[in-house]
Amino acid sequence: MPVMTDTPADGLLTSTATTASAEAEAQAGAGTSAPAGLLGALLPAQRWTPTEASLLARLDLVAETELAPLAAANDAAGRYPTESMAALRAAGLTAVSVPVDLGGPGVSHRFFLEALVRLAAVDSAVAQVWKVHDELTREILVYCPEAVRPWLAGELLAGKLLGLAVAESGRTAADPWKTVVTTADDGRRVINGTKIYTTGAAEADYVATWAFDPVAGAGDPFLGFALTLVPAGTPGLTVHRDWDALGQRATDSGTITFADVTVDPDLVGSVPGRAPLPQNSLRYQAGFAAALLGIGLGGVKAASGFVAESARPWVTAGVARAADDPMVRRLTGELATDLAAAYALTLATGDLLDAFERGELDRTTLAIPIYAAKAAASRAAVRATSEIYALMGTRSTSSGHGLDRYWRNARTLSLHDPVDWKHAELGQYLLTGQPPEPGVYT
Repeated sequence: MPVMTDTPADGLLTSTATTASAEAEAQAGAGTSAPAGLLGALLPAQRWTPTEASLLARLDLVAETELAPLAAANDAAGRYPTESMAALRAAGLTAVSVPVDLGGPGVSHRFFLEALVRLAAVDSAVAQVWKVHDELTREILVYCPEAVRPWLAGELLAGKLLGLAVAESGRTAADPWKTVVTTADDGRRVINGTKIYTTGAAEADYVATWAFDPVAGAGDPFLGFALTLVPAGTPGLTVHRDWDALGQRATDSGTITFADVTVDPDLVGSVPGRAPLPQNSLRYQAGFAAALLGIGLGGVKAASGFVAESARPWVTAGVARAADDPMVRRLTGELATDLAAAYALTLATGDLLDAFERGELDRTTLAIPIYAAKAAASRAAVRATSEIYALMGTRSTSSGHGLDRYWRNARTLSLHDPVDWKHAELGQYLLTGQPPEPGVYT
């Protein structure tokens, strides 16, 4: 292998949980905790191993002290969150899914989803970049050549980051791939093509690049899909930094082009026919549900602080504080209830992912609850981030508060795969018994 080296004031929804107490519980080996400061006791506490509890306490501390102060600026700049990702890396939070047999902590899928909720509540772009890196960590170490596993694990444990280049620019997501990989006479891989929606790739150490190998796929196209780990700075690799979206701006998920990008054969990331894994697309869906929930929860938390400090009650409410306005209370409870229900469903799918990978259940039994979680989280997050303005009032729409980013981020992330299709596929299963067919988004 090559050698490469605004925290709101106390208000409507404040929680008694603190980072310090979470750290103390983790050190004592306590088994349960809920996201600190997000809906308080309304979110059911989850049970963690001592290692997971310690890592979550560390994540909370980094999120509060290093990520939160940068979140609004990251969004405004609309470019890769360099400092925030460096903070996660320095805290050892980018290698949590490296398996135990390769020297990592090998955390559960439930931990993965919880971490996404907590990160997205603070900075959803950082959460999405981390999401892609973690998902790639989990899957590449399964389907890569055996000789690559210990080397890649070592790179990840050293803090190296993975980004993704998979989406093609055809008129539909199912158009034939135009990015092609061929093998030179000396065994090196040569990649040519263009990729869009390349989350994490802008400043990754390795860009996990899917391309089609016309030789390997001559008889069976499935065998032609090949993953290559392209090191940052490889000649011919151009990151265009052209991401200009409504939301999730700091993911920097723009265009990458490959012009005769030549890569060492030791950086082959997949064995023909072994990838993709049947649970990959479902893991992505569960992760999007968790990220959306985090955005919704973060928005409601921010609204809580604003109501406590700046909002005014409606004149006919007959109260002195907005927090005592009965309509504000009613809507707050309604939004929070939907988020809490979606949170419980989403976290439960983490256990199903682990059970599937142990061979304990079939794909349909995994897919259907994840579809429901994705649909519930999308609806709850988009509604919450829109309706929080009804809690806060007109002055909350001032650009100086930066509260618009919650809705922009939720609305953008919810478009990754239309939630109406999730509803239709769930209806198909319930009415006909036909399960969703495995695919890139199903």
